[in-house]
Amino acid sequence: MARITYITHDGKPYEVEAAPGSTVMENAVRNDVPGIDAECGGACACATCHVYVDPAWAEAVGPAEPMEEDMLDFAFDVKPNSRLSCQIRVTPELDGLVVRIPERQS
Repeated sequence: MARITYITHDGKPYEVEAAPGSTVMENAVRNDVPGIDAECGGACACATCHVYVDPAWAEAVGPAEPMEEDMLDFAFDVKPNSRLSCQIRVTPELDGLVVRIPERQS
């Protein structure tokens, strides 16, 4: 299991245990983390699971694939560390991952 901390736009942390192979989005939804809408259910067809990856975790998470980059064009307040949480697959190496949730989803 990997521990993921989601921090809402107002600073409230939500720490969850995530199974390897699941996605950061799936774990947010399963654990009722507010601010992750996930309207497309993880198909990379919307931008409603947008998160900001903590800079300390950018290398471990890796870069967005081209399809994800295209969908991020529809996200609210995109930053260099923006990712769609449906595209971040949990691995044991991501134990301790921190992501921040934007003020709103697109």
